[in-house]
Amino acid sequence: MDIEQLRNYCIGKKGVEECFPFNEETLVFKVMGKMFLLADIESKPVEFNMKCDPELAIQLRENYSCVRPGFHMSKTHWNTVVCDGSVPRPLLKEWIDHSYLEVVKGLTKKLKQELDGL
Repeated sequence: MDIEQLRNYCIGKKGVEECFPFNEETLVFKVMGKMFLLADIESKPVEFNMKCDPELAIQLRENYSCVRPGFHMSKTHWNTVVCDGSVPRPLLKEWIDHSYLEVVKGLTKKLKQELDGL
């Protein structure tokens, strides 16, 4: 997965916006204003941080060498994924979906209703 494929997949999700709040290289994706994924647009291969259920985060790190504790993030809730070709694109998309849904799950009732209305 390259950065354009990652970007297109993320922005295609309901309620998602992209921004560069930290610097010009770190692309951040938010759902209803809450971050669910960030990526360094300059990294080769592409690397991204994704939010993750704590138990699944550990499982992924143990089973996939391309998954590490989140760089500069809470190691409990974030993983860094290196798109080195060792994981098929459909599985990467599942992980991105999981990250998105983890954030949606934590939204306030009001924000969930707004998202449902989009």
